[in-house]
Amino acid sequence: MTPPVNDQVTTVALQRLVIGVVLVLLAVGLGILVTVEADIDLDDWWNRFVGFFGASQDVALALNFLGGGWFATFVIPLAGVGLMLALRRPWGALFVVLASAGSALGVQILKAIFGRARPEDMIVVSDHGSFPSGHTANAATVATIAVVLFPRVWVAIVGAAWVFAMAFSRTQVHAHWLSDTVGGTLVGVGAALIVAAAMTSRLTAEAARPVARLTA
Repeated sequence: MTPPVNDQVTTVALQRLVIGVVLVLLAVGLGILVTVEADIDLDDWWNRFVGFFGASQDVALALNFLGGGWFATFVIPLAGVGLMLALRRPWGALFVVLASAGSALGVQILKAIFGRARPEDMIVVSDHGSFPSGHTANAATVATIAVVLFPRVWVAIVGAAWVFAMAFSRTQVHAHWLSDTVGGTLVGVGAALIVAAAMTSRLTAEAARPVARLTA
């Protein structure tokens, strides 16, 4: 027997909440690990390994701009808000704002708590605190927002590729250790899912309206 729609929505909301909280806790645990174990062999190896990909460094520098600073903080969320409003999905627009803000806040809190030093060979200008990677968290948040609002396989694939590209680029310019990008991914996805959990019923009802559907 198919469960009532309300039960399905509640189940989805609970799943999002549990997964989101677990991911954030894993990020905190990873932060503790990299703080206690200051010299991590995998981080050191990866930092040397990415040096062989110098030909793609221009792409990494472009992603450095797109994934952080005023562009990622204001332009990308505002573009998402604009899209949602154009589709007459105000709850979706609010979700974009809250998920983006929640992820950014979580990143800054963890940076302040752990205060991890960045790689010495960094070639871009960044703020203090290497863990977690804010650029990667931003990318992960955007990807998660997109999948929640437009649950399609191709959206998930593009989102995953975007997160991977951003994570790789952050280590290639030596702004972060590999573990920083893992932490950023955990925070970005986790924060977005926690916000999505709180708004699941509204987002589901809004997406079901004919005027709000995005044709493939």
